[in-house]
Amino acid sequence: MMGGGQPVVSIDFNEVLAKAKQNVSADSLSQITSLENKVVRGDVKAQQILVFHQLATAWDSLHQPSVAAHYLGEAAKLENSEKSLTFAANLFLANLDDEDPSMSAWQAKQAIDLYDKAIAMDTANVSLQIAQASAYMRTGSPMEGVSKLRALADKYPDNVEVQITLGDLAIQSRQFDKAAARMETLLQQHPDNAQALFIAAEAYGGLGNKEKAIQLLERCKKLVNNPALIKEIDDHIAELK
Repeated sequence: MMGGGQPVVSIDFNEVLAKAKQNVSADSLSQITSLENKVVRGDVKAQQILVFHQLATAWDSLHQPSVAAHYLGEAAKLENSEKSLTFAANLFLANLDDEDPSMSAWQAKQAIDLYDKAIAMDTANVSLQIAQASAYMRTGSPMEGVSKLRALADKYPDNVEVQITLGDLAIQSRQFDKAAARMETLLQQHPDNAQALFIAAEAYGGLGNKEKAIQLLERCKKLVNNPALIKEIDDHIAELK
């Protein structure tokens, strides 16, 4: 549910493609139409895979990453490649259109379907399952994503990535007490995890415990080598003082 609790109606690929073609020059459109015809005529899997990749490259050059992701996904399905399926799914999520809920819902659904196929090839890959749960949160069904993450946390209680994701989600939903408790438990086992320290700092800041938040941020800063991140932490500390 999004937009005041109203269900989001996803569009389909034909609508996405038609809209993308409206902004394409005649020459580029001619090239794309030619490639589309090759897909229809191609009865050899290797030929179809090649053309799908060519279509993905063409649309990527036209700054239409979600259309490119669609064709990469179609190629990946034929290749039966976990790596390619994951790449296409990640591309959909990286380019979610937050200003258009219907488009965002479609992009997230495509990612979910691709992750499904990748997970089937590697059922022990927790990172893929986390990514898919995150995608569910963008379809208009956030609780399904939360439910999947909690199930992962129960199944893999020592998995740092799962705990970090749930902690970050708790911050986003302003459940600062839950975020703080989860990160405190994680930090007992991984005291030098910079992400856990940062999320814990945000949680304590949200709870009004500025002193504790600053202490955690100072610990976090010592573990970070990126100047931009150090500046962000320093700015956060300054805001809390």
